[in-house]
Amino acid sequence: MHPRTRPTLSSLLVCATALVLGSAPAFAAGDKKTYEDAKSLAKQTYTGALKSCDPLDGNRKDICVADAKAARVRSEAEAEAAYKGTAKAREAASRDIAEANYKAAKERCDDLKGNAEDVCEKEAKAALTRARADAKANRKSVRARDDATKDKMKADYEVAKQKCDAMSGDAKDACTKQAKAQYPH
Repeated sequence: MHPRTRPTLSSLLVCATALVLGSAPAFAAGDKKTYEDAKSLAKQTYTGALKSCDPLDGNRKDICVADAKAARVRSEAEAEAAYKGTAKAREAASRDIAEANYKAAKERCDDLKGNAEDVCEKEAKAALTRARADAKANRKSVRARDDATKDKMKADYEVAKQKCDAMSGDAKDACTKQAKAQYPH
């Protein structure tokens, strides 16, 4: 098995952490208690992960520590993005996670020599660049969908308002009120 693909204690630890944190219930934007609980759990998991790195030495320990840091960054960034509930926060979380994953990947490259190390570092940098580009594209996509939704609501409101114009008196007032409630703009 290639040394980069062999499961290590640190990679197994990252997987276990992801399972624990990934199984935590999602929470609504602005739920501060759940956000703080998620950050606390991330810190506890990170502390435990660092202790599991203690018996290791050399680059194996460096990789283990980098993986633990990446798992903590992921947990905290996802919790913050969910807490803030904005496209900008999700983009920032994606960037932070990509940076942490890049640092962990670079640590794995240190075990290699020559061209294999160079290729590994280029692959890590390419993964970082792809993740950054995806984060930016996702933010723009969310913004475009939001703009499209607003445009559709405005157009639907104009149609409903036009239908109300054929009415008069209380019926027209009620129709207009309903149109404003149904199509906020």
